[in-house]
Amino acid sequence: MSPDLPPPTLVQTAKGLDLLLADLASQTEIAVDTEADSFFNYREKVCLIQVTVEDRDYLLDPLAGFDLAPLGEILADPTKEKIFHDGEYDVLIMKRNFGFRFQSLFDTRVAAAALGDTQPGLASVLRARFSVELDKSMQRSNWSARPLSDKQIAYARLDTRFLIPLARAQKLELESTRRRRIVDGECRRLEQLIPQDNGFEPEEYSRIQGARGLSGEGLSALRELFILRDRLARESDLPPFKVIHNDVLIALAASAPARPNSLGEIPGLSPRQARRFGAEILDALARARESGPITKMPQLPSRDGTGELDDQEYELHERLKEWRRTRAAAEGYDASLVLNRHVLLRLAKQKPRASADLGAIDGLLHWQAAEIGPELVALIDRSLREFQSQPPRARRRNSRRT
Repeated sequence: MSPDLPPPTLVQTAKGLDLLLADLASQTEIAVDTEADSFFNYREKVCLIQVTVEDRDYLLDPLAGFDLAPLGEILADPTKEKIFHDGEYDVLIMKRNFGFRFQSLFDTRVAAAALGDTQPGLASVLRARFSVELDKSMQRSNWSARPLSDKQIAYARLDTRFLIPLARAQKLELESTRRRRIVDGECRRLEQLIPQDNGFEPEEYSRIQGARGLSGEGLSALRELFILRDRLARESDLPPFKVIHNDVLIALAASAPARPNSLGEIPGLSPRQARRFGAEILDALARARESGPITKMPQLPSRDGTGELDDQEYELHERLKEWRRTRAAAEGYDASLVLNRHVLLRLAKQKPRASADLGAIDGLLHWQAAEIGPELVALIDRSLREFQSQPPRARRRNSRRT
């Protein structure tokens, strides 16, 4: 811990939370961050909430068992600005775990990107702005373990310590460059994010690297092993990759051993894993042999959403992406701030051909409709006219991997 900073306050009781809330009651700027345990548990959860106000740092322990609803009221209070750095993950996991709502959010990573910073990560930004060096060695430590180590405490408090002065400096530059509207629009989007269902999907086996190189029998084996691994991970409360790595699943599926002594020949499968899971692995492979080969890969939604587009829409989407890239280069900030990927997809699907039609595009901000809307509808109209005389070729669509 830096000798120049007073120790943070650990909030591990309901009384400690009351003291934190009393401090927050008079604040208008509150820096917030979270730490989770996605590298150590099957279902990730919030393990620590960092809060900074003025010169005071708090580390709130949500695993201590007290009610966090009063903190949720603070996060939803529009009179108090909540400052995050790259807050999308934090917003989603706190909504999923606690049902929190957010208003008046300001994201310093978004602001850095809008100001043209090509390295908007917190460590890079703090180094450039304040000559502060962050030690990121604790980033993937086990935040669900108790007690927290001194290194974890020192690491966690610095994630919010400088966010308030950073946000203040960024706001001045955003106003002078007339880019505040870009950050405000993106922050309103972050506030409205809805956590997606992250339940297990058996057909996701087909996304594992190397799956497409397997035979039909191998694919059937991989599917059974994928289902087995998820059950074992859930029962042991571990991330699936810590139970059996993807490379080992592929090796097992390719060789499909039928006897226990053959498991020792699988690269990456440790003797301990073979002893612990060997019988169940062989049972899964036997089930795959009984069910027969998989002759067709499952059709999963593409991760970027383009799998839902027909050939014309896909070609239009590609043209819009290229236009966005060119526009972002001219403006000097990240392409996602010109138009985010969700809006790009909606434009390709809905195909507005006049400025009056842009109001129907969910997520398209007022400043975007006003400033770049005419170029968008002109591009869409021109493209659709071209498609009438020369339809997009299906080869592009057929070459995409789901």
